[in-house]
Amino acid sequence: QVQLVESGGGLVQPGGSLRLSCAASGNIFFIYVMGWYRQAPGKQRELVATIASGGTTNYADSLKGRITISRDNAKKTVYLQMNSLSPEDTAVYFCNAEVTTGRGLPRRLYWGQGTQVTGSS
Repeated sequence: QVQLVESGGGLVQPGGSLRLSCAASGNIFFIYVMGWYRQAPGKQRELVATIASGGTTNYADSLKGRITISRDNAKKTVYLQMNSLSPEDTAVYFCNAEVTTGRGLPRRLYWGQGTQVTGSS
C-alpha cells in the first residue's frame, strides 16, 4: 500500500504565504507525477499544479505567479509554496501521486486525505 500525508495547512491572513508538504510512504518502486489539487466548498476539485519526476511543472493558469511546486525525490515529498493568499484560496488541498510498486507493474494514482487552507478576510 501507498500512503500520502499532507501537512502545512492553516489559517492565513490576506497576502500571507503557506508551504504545503505531502510525503509518500509505503511500497513504492517509483513515483512519476505528483500533484496538488484543491476543492472549495460547493465546488469541484480543480488542478493547482503538477510536477513530473524529472521536474517538469504544470500550473493552473489562474494561479501562475503565486504558486511554486517542487519535489524532493529522495524524500518522496512534494511541496506547494503559495503566496499572496486571499479568501478565494480557501479550500481543502489534496496531493496525489502516480506510483508503481514494482518494475513492470502498472501505475496507480493515490490521493492524500487533504489539508485545509483558509484565507481570512
